[in-house]
Amino acid sequence: MKPTALSSLLVTTYIFFVSTAHASTPAVVFSPEQEARIGEIAAEYLTAHPDILVTVSMKLQEQKREREQLKFAVRVMDNQAALLNDPDTPSSGPANAGVAVIEFFDYQCVFCSKMAPEMEAVMKSRPDVRYFFKEWPIFGERWENSTKAAGYGLSVWKQKGAEAYVTYHNAVYATGHDEGKLTGQDIVQAAGLAGFTGPVRDDFSPLLARNDALARALGLTGTPGIIVMPVKGATPKNITVFPEYVPAASLEAAIQKASTAH
Repeated sequence: MKPTALSSLLVTTYIFFVSTAHASTPAVVFSPEQEARIGEIAAEYLTAHPDILVTVSMKLQEQKREREQLKFAVRVMDNQAALLNDPDTPSSGPANAGVAVIEFFDYQCVFCSKMAPEMEAVMKSRPDVRYFFKEWPIFGERWENSTKAAGYGLSVWKQKGAEAYVTYHNAVYATGHDEGKLTGQDIVQAAGLAGFTGPVRDDFSPLLARNDALARALGLTGTPGIIVMPVKGATPKNITVFPEYVPAASLEAAIQKASTAH
């Protein structure tokens, strides 16, 4: 967009909001010549003060993020039971925790691999939180070990419990093998570190299908997808959704925000 057009749009938008805020005042109408001159003046000013465009751009981006977060939060509230009460979902942390962190992930996802040590650090610093692991092998059709690793993980969870599952989960990511590089031997060795030797169950398709449907219902389009929310009293103000990789500090800030619900 040319500076004059952009400036005219900004001025016109400003006038619209002012006239809307003062509905009893007749709207100001400019002639084409006046609008053109206003655009020229605004363009000259913005050229001399380009930092204003940066500020406007940042504000628009902030507003976009806020709208996206609100949409995510509403979907989270509509799906609280599926997020928090599925007995087949691996979880770790106090049963009476006030805050939940739910992660949708794929063991072959490079960003999930990058996220794993951040999540591990948060789990150590915030043991008062309950963590839910939603296996979502979205790369399963491309790399069969995505689904195989998920099946092993869920078998470890069912047969060995939470501590063993977290050990397995972290061990898979500790291989550093993602984007198709994860091997069957990597998976078996990670399971061995968790004290699991088999057998691997093969009846997890319904759960993986539920996780896929839930992720899509939430509006997630890829992995990792992370939801931080209070277990009770969830509102758009205390729910945070990260549809991408985030550092540990951002997760901890979201946990703190969710903690204000109780």
